[in-house]
Amino acid sequence: MPQTIAVLDFGSQLTQVIARRIRECQVYSKIYHYATPAAQLKADGVVGIILSGGPQSVYAKTAPHPDVAIFKIGVPILGICYGVQLMGHFLGGKVAHSKAREYGLGQLTIRKPGKLFAGLPRTLKIWNSHGDKLTALPPGFVATAVSDNSAFSGIEDKKRGFYGIQFHPEVFHTERGVDMIRNFLVGICGAAQDWTTKDFIAHSVADIRAKVGKGRVLLGLSGGVDSSVAAALLHKAIGKQLTCVFVDNGLLRKGEREYVEALYKRNFKIDLRVVDASSLFLRRLKGITDPEQKRKIIGRTFVEVFEQSLKSIKGRAEFLGQGTLYPDVIESVSIAGNPASLIKTHHNVGGLPARMKLKLIEPLRELFKDEVRHVGAALGLPKEVVWRQPFPGPGLGVRVMGSITAENLEILRNADAVLQEEMMASGYYWKVWQSFAVFLPVKTVGVFGDERTYDFVIALRIVESIDAMTADWAKLPHDLLQKISSRITNEVRGVSRVVLDISSKPPATIEWE
Repeated sequence: MPQTIAVLDFGSQLTQVIARRIRECQVYSKIYHYATPAAQLKADGVVGIILSGGPQSVYAKTAPHPDVAIFKIGVPILGICYGVQLMGHFLGGKVAHSKAREYGLGQLTIRKPGKLFAGLPRTLKIWNSHGDKLTALPPGFVATAVSDNSAFSGIEDKKRGFYGIQFHPEVFHTERGVDMIRNFLVGICGAAQDWTTKDFIAHSVADIRAKVGKGRVLLGLSGGVDSSVAAALLHKAIGKQLTCVFVDNGLLRKGEREYVEALYKRNFKIDLRVVDASSLFLRRLKGITDPEQKRKIIGRTFVEVFEQSLKSIKGRAEFLGQGTLYPDVIESVSIAGNPASLIKTHHNVGGLPARMKLKLIEPLRELFKDEVRHVGAALGLPKEVVWRQPFPGPGLGVRVMGSITAENLEILRNADAVLQEEMMASGYYWKVWQSFAVFLPVKTVGVFGDERTYDFVIALRIVESIDAMTADWAKLPHDLLQKISSRITNEVRGVSRVVLDISSKPPATIEWE
């Protein structure tokens, strides 16, 4: 295992971003609960610690505090925003509410570069987000940088290897922020930049073989990026010991089943079993309009169908493979006292039904999405798979508003196919985060020639994003939007109107349900 940088999470929504920036510097990062004992961090062999930001004041009764022994285990520590305030609070400095809070863009002036700001310009634009600030430095610290509202925007105790900054280097708004992080990782912690795609694949293949032995692995293949890369990695490690099951739930995109069969069964020679359960899913979803109820029905039915498929496999499978990613694990963990709320529950995190009697194997559990794509490319998966846009687990079931019927699904499927064709042809498919059509159970009047029609509405949702935490609607050329709309209304029976969703996230979500 490569050297580890521990990121202690104090409730910042940017904690994951910090961990990703560290990985981008080819250094392995792991997010820990803020109160993780220093003894555990030491036992894990961490070579550096980063204290994340957080929404609270260090003086609040419910403020999250670390194990103070972390300051004595002998590794460099970097405090970011709330993290630097914690350093001040516990090491003998003072923190106070600022009369002028700093939010948004500001200017940093570097007075003493030291190791943290080595090689950077004297002035930089930075991103602030804090109400409290240091007002007196702890013994042993000196100020290295100032901002418009803080005389201690950068501080250091070179002897102990403690550094603090009152802004966020992990966000794109901060100029040269990644360079600051790299300076801490390599220049201060001495971390080896050994977290590479090639090394990850080699380690994973060895781990999978050791864990599985001569056993069999069953993997639910959806055709999306995560399950596809998981399948390719498992297949590289254990070959014919892997069996993939693709469930046609009737909620797939146009041509999806045929595409998956051709890619994996014929090209990659993977043992792929295709199960057509579309009629079962649609029967159970009949008349259901509540989004959460739809998701639960789809999830329960999938497990049932998947369980049945086990019986058809020669030589009982001992392991269940899943394409769980690191953000899935982080977002699904609710730890008592954690300042960050549980973000969401993921269908593939939290174990298996006991009756399945399968051991879990998750080869991508340590990776972020961008890392998964790089692994997929290195394993030889085509661009169309590796850089495919995200598709929800419940499929088109969450893109049909109201009741799900075979007729509504067919209308949506055909409209979405037109959208994808034009996005691909124009090259914009690869430039946006997601583009998809939504079926609205609303009929409006239309005119085709001399004929009056009364048909449904299709909404287009096309967004730009980096990590799906925030998103903005994509400003596509008007002539492209016009072509998409014209093709849908002319080629897809049952549609009389196309609308464009121009909501950002927040307040809207990317998916409609």
